Amino acid sequence: MSLRLSTVILPYRRWHEGARSAWVRAEQLGFHTAYTYDHLSWRSFRDGPWFGAVPTLTAAAAVTDRLRLGTLVTSPNFRHPVTLAKELISLDDISGGRITLGIGAGGTGFDATALGQEPWSPRERADRFAEFVSLLDRLLTEDAVTHEGRFYSAQEARNIPGCAQRPRLPFAVAATGPRGVRLAARYGQAWVTTGDPKLYETGTPEQSVEALRGQIGRLAEACEVAGRDVAGLDKVLLTGFTPDRGRPLSSLDAFVDFAGRHRELGFTEIVIHWPVPDSDFAADEKVFERIAMEALAQLD
Repeated sequence: MSLRLSTVILPYRRWHEGARSAWVRAEQLGFHTAYTYDHLSWRSFRDGPWFGAVPTLTAAAAVTDRLRLGTLVTSPNFRHPVTLAKELISLDDISGGRITLGIGAGGTGFDATALGQEPWSPRERADRFAEFVSLLDRLLTEDAVTHEGRFYSAQEARNIPGCAQRPRLPFAVAATGPRGVRLAARYGQAWVTTGDPKLYETGTPEQSVEALRGQIGRLAEACEVAGRDVAGLDKVLLTGFTPDRGRPLSSLDAFVDFAGRHRELGFTEIVIHWPVPDSDFAADEKVFERIAMEALAQLD
């Protein structure tokens, strides 16, 4: 399977003050997918502008024609499967079937307590995620769903006419733990990782590659148990969180080397952050655009 190149555009700019032009330019540059983060606020951006993912993607769908669009990632932290399903079906319709739902268990950051709840334990987070994914799968594929679960309920929730993509829009499941990887193997059309977070501060790029090799191996084992061929599952690397940090975007050659090493591991899609000045995602825009236009050709 050939390697695809995608980007993630952080929703920190007003639509008519730079955001719109970024989504339009992403399509012009030939990215496969443009994602955005689905948070209420996020890390160092918390005290500045930050816009909602679903309205942003709806606007992006209106100004693009071919570019796939998605979240990276949506989580149960402040979402309910019933209301989320309705928004996703609407968004998939507006975009003409171009939506991918990146979905993960969520972290312990600002989203985890924004609705006034106490932070969930790792076990509860995993339990909620499992129920969230399975119920969302039903809501996006069945006309009417009733469900009484431990964490979520639905009473004859109607979702007619369903997704434009059939049987539903694809799930890209972000997971590295065993339970999450099993969910990716069962429900995912793609699997997403950011690498091993324990290596970010003090690890080396070589250690990161070996950690990712291990993650893909565990994904293959989970797929075998689920009766799926791991080759049929897209493998997505969201960059910027491995020991390489921003170095892959320092030059075209640096990115081609980085992408080549990770393609050899089995990754089918690499996601790079749209440059954000004065942040961890700062990068030379000219180099970024050259990577978008030229890198994949050098990997053929």
